[in-house]
Amino acid sequence: MDEYSRFVDWDKMDVSAQSQDTKELSCTEFQELKQLARQGYWAKDHCLRAKVYHKLISSIPCRTVTPDANVYRDIVVKIVGKRSSSSLPLPEFVDNSLVPTYCLNAEGVGAVRKIILCIANQFPDISFCPALPAVIALLLHYSKDEAECFEQVCRILACNDPSKRLIDQTFLAFESSCMTFGDLVNKYCQAAHKLMVAVSEDVLEVYSDWQRWLFGELPMAYIARVFDVFLVEGYKVLYRVALAILKFFHKVRAGQPMESDSIQQDIRAFVRDIATSVSPERLLEKAFAIRLFSRKEIQLLQMANEKALQQKGITVKQKRQNVHLAVHAENFKSEIVSVKEMRDIWSWIPERFALCQPLLLFTTLEHGCSLSRFYSHSEGHEPTLLLIKTTAKEVCGAYLSTDWSERRRGGNKLSFFGTGECFVFRLQPEVERYEWVIIKHPELATAGPETENQNHSLPAASTLSSGSSPSERLSPFLSARHFNLPSKTASMFMAGSSECVIVGGGDGQALYLDADLNHGRTSHCDTFNNQPLCSENFQISVLEVWGFRD
Repeated sequence: MDEYSRFVDWDKMDVSAQSQDTKELSCTEFQELKQLARQGYWAKDHCLRAKVYHKLISSIPCRTVTPDANVYRDIVVKIVGKRSSSSLPLPEFVDNSLVPTYCLNAEGVGAVRKIILCIANQFPDISFCPALPAVIALLLHYSKDEAECFEQVCRILACNDPSKRLIDQTFLAFESSCMTFGDLVNKYCQAAHKLMVAVSEDVLEVYSDWQRWLFGELPMAYIARVFDVFLVEGYKVLYRVALAILKFFHKVRAGQPMESDSIQQDIRAFVRDIATSVSPERLLEKAFAIRLFSRKEIQLLQMANEKALQQKGITVKQKRQNVHLAVHAENFKSEIVSVKEMRDIWSWIPERFALCQPLLLFTTLEHGCSLSRFYSHSEGHEPTLLLIKTTAKEVCGAYLSTDWSERRRGGNKLSFFGTGECFVFRLQPEVERYEWVIIKHPELATAGPETENQNHSLPAASTLSSGSSPSERLSPFLSARHFNLPSKTASMFMAGSSECVIVGGGDGQALYLDADLNHGRTSHCDTFNNQPLCSENFQISVLEVWGFRD
């Protein structure tokens, strides 16, 4: 076929998918490259794709001393010796991951193991990199020899641009990426997330497979298209495609019985056979239709998850890796929710806090119906969980990202604060989590009631918006205090004074509590076409505030 065919078994490849028209690529502008990669401009030209890969990888900024093809030629004989390449043991850092063949011939399959061992020799700092075998197997398709493939992989691993993340090389980076993916699923694939929570005891264990879906289970034609865009746009593309896979899995399998005892195995099987339901073009189309957070916002979320793992001492792979501890039934007691319901709530909160156990801070049954005691018991804790049971047996609540002491910044005035990680939810009569919104005009929200029977309004529905433009919409994961950002970037979702508490929820929902903690009201915007949190005016039977304990 061409000079890049040495390791390819063309009998296994779909040759009909290859174009006979010779193409060239002359553009260097990022935006144009981005469009061509997404459109699959070089996808049907094996030789052109090889040249494009070489060009893109050669432009990656790397460490001063990065192993090249000559290094490989010098060390491969010493490391491999006379052993059969098919019997070469893989280093521990690949974590027994799949070594996909991707339509490679016998020489290519053996070359994957040889290159992995040589990379282990040259990169002693790599401690966890399960995606590596798949990346090598893919790049062998577009390399003239093993040494060239080795050099290209080394450049990807040695990238020293702090703004350009490519492949996870430590367990800390890998695990925090799994937590970040879980956060993104919780935000962008709520229907699929709800299914995962229902059928899996450990949701993180399911989401920890996300890189395997891409680098292991996804067929060659699909991962090559993903890699085309990945080399141009970076790591964020991987999140997009994994989210799209989960969306398609839920769409295709919704309502059907599980094919195995494990949702993990079902998703893996779906990805392996994805060609029966979704084309590569449709998969990418779905991936780029998701209005994902910016690269900077995702980077900040990843940093927060890494910090949470470091604080827990989880930086290397454990023998028992269940870092996402479920709520312990023997230590949990609430007058409002069951253990099962609390675990459902735990599946909604940011992944870095799901590492913690719930800690009861305040309950009206013990501490009385006093807003001042509500504040005194809640202050110093961040985040907190508010649970409410009404006299009509309705159960609702809110996840609150920021310490209640922040309310003092406004003096005696009603002060708004918080980040977009806040959300409100309903558990009874039906379970519903409402998406976050921004309270855009907090000055329109009036303070507490003058008399019990007056009809006081919450912020008008028009002051709650989840459809703001990208320039107006603030990230759900940014926090001025955590990341030293200017205060104007902090969103406003919570408000507190001596007279009331207001939580701006999502999808047009907001919750208002009177100072006596006996009465409350909700605001509901019909344009969102959803059910209200609870009755518009309600009496509180029990109110609890929960913190998070390491």
